[in-house]
Amino acid sequence: MPTQQISNKSSARPRRLPEGPRGGIELLLVHAVESLGKQGEVVEVKRGYAFNYLLPQGLATIATDHHKRMVAKHKAKLDEIARARLAGLRAILSELVSTSVTIEANANDEGHLYGSVGPVEISRSLKQQDLMVSPDQIILQGPLKEVGMYTVKVRLAPEVEGDLRVWVVPSSSDGAGSK
Repeated sequence: MPTQQISNKSSARPRRLPEGPRGGIELLLVHAVESLGKQGEVVEVKRGYAFNYLLPQGLATIATDHHKRMVAKHKAKLDEIARARLAGLRAILSELVSTSVTIEANANDEGHLYGSVGPVEISRSLKQQDLMVSPDQIILQGPLKEVGMYTVKVRLAPEVEGDLRVWVVPSSSDGAGSK
């Protein structure tokens, strides 16, 4: 009887994993791993790292030709989506660059503002013109504290950046002397 069990175990073939040029195991990363690579990359790791961490955690899968083709198709689709997004952002940026924003603020006679104008006020003014720009996309060196014309950077994406003209004018209502 024991010989039968041994023969059954020996007939089970160990699963062959694709080996890389340095003798490690080639895996396809399902999720980004900080010290290893980005999602969709094929990496070569040692057997223990693959079997004890990456595969059980679901961070990687075996790098078969089928998986590589699927990742290539997925990357092509993501690249197409990214190009379309960038084209849309560039169109918004060209509209932003060709426009200017006027913001009314309370100021004294010398032109110093009682408060300041920041990204939130600029974003709110742009939304009134149907241009959706979030405050974190508006780059200021510091708050605007005086009446005047300013050039403000707008960064919609790392590679989509331009200048916006912002006019800060004193508010037309004279509420400073009524209190």
